[in-house]
Amino acid sequence: MPTPDFDRKPATPQEDPDNKPFMDAARQGRLLMGKCQDTGKLFYPPRHISPFTLSSNVEFVESRGEGTIYSWSVARGKEPYCLAYVTLAEGPTMMTNIIGTDLDTVACGQKVKLVFKPTDGAPVPMFTPA
Repeated sequence: MPTPDFDRKPATPQEDPDNKPFMDAARQGRLLMGKCQDTGKLFYPPRHISPFTLSSNVEFVESRGEGTIYSWSVARGKEPYCLAYVTLAEGPTMMTNIIGTDLDTVACGQKVKLVFKPTDGAPVPMFTPA
């Protein structure tokens, strides 16, 4: 029997001055990553300090919103959901949810695309099969 994806409303993300660019982009349907200007490396979640150099020489860049499932797990309860690590096409890996599919069909290596799930604040980035 298939495991359905329930239409769960995610918690409203906490907003602060540090994540404002990310939240504003999410409201526009865009996913931001950080780019260390010293190394050229991308990272997620975006922040104002590079995890590679601890420098503030950071730029926010937009992801294409495409990725591949690296690892996943389905929490099976009254309303099952899928928690996954998705490696973005640009390289960084992010923790997210897989939605809009039979949860029994989720697999490592599966191609996924970005969708935003509404909350009472900024929408939350999640992924669905491509």
